[in-house]
Order: sequence, then C-alpha cells, then structure tokens
Amino acid sequence: MKTFKGRVVAPGTVSAKALVSHGGLNTLASFQKALQFGDKKATCGDQNNKDLYGKQMAGKALCLPQTIGSTTGGLVLYCACSMKRQPACMLFSKPIDSLAAAGSILASVWLDDVKMPVIDNLGDEFLNFVKDDMQITVKENGVVEVE
Repeated sequence: MKTFKGRVVAPGTVSAKALVSHGGLNTLASFQKALQFGDKKATCGDQNNKDLYGKQMAGKALCLPQTIGSTTGGLVLYCACSMKRQPACMLFSKPIDSLAAAGSILASVWLDDVKMPVIDNLGDEFLNFVKDDMQITVKENGVVEVE
C-alpha cells in the first residue's frame, strides 16, 4: 500500500476501484451519454481520451491530472452528482481548475444524499503509481491510500 496526501476540495470518505486517465478529462464529452441519454453507468463518451473512452466512470475512483474543455464543466459534474451518475471520488494529481472545483463543491453543499469526495495536488507520483482497478481509499483529511 502507498499513501499520498492532497488538498481536500470536497470532503468525504470512500473506497472504490481506480479508473485512471493520464490526459485531461473533458467533462462534457465524457458525461454526455450519462446526462442526456440515460446511461446510468456513465460510460465515458470522449473519443479523444484513450484511457477512459468506453469505460464506466460511475462509482469509480477517477484519477486524473486535470479537467479540460468548456465552461460547462462544473455544471456537468453537479448534474452527474444530482443524477447519481458521478464517480465515487475525483483525485487530481495537479491543482483542480475553478470549474471542476465549483461543480464538486456545489454538489457537496447542495445535495444532501450525494457524496463525491474530491482531492487535488496529489502529485505526478500518484498518477504514475495508480493503475486501473487498484483499490483506493480516501480519508477525510486528504489522505489517499492505494492498494
């Protein structure tokens, strides 16, 4: 097991299997099927993300460097949470962008029955170490354990 420490953006604890992207996550392209066409597994629809395309994001520990794409990014994350199609958590190796931060913080404040812990600043070593299907545990204080 290896432990990493990051900054808590949206609080919570969770354990889930990792899903890793080494490129930026385009939130709109990735979650479009889940939000518009009823895909409850939130299958990634972004053909430009070779790491995630066609994989289920709902319920996974989504490990990524950053989000990319349009200004709808925060709203997309909030909507995924409100529809219960969100990742179990989002773990950023780099500092989170303001749009992703806004969406995840609003979801944690406004949605009583949904949790999606978000940790950023975990570092490049985190993203180089973690692989798909590794068990991830997120602690309340920003500690992330990878098994």
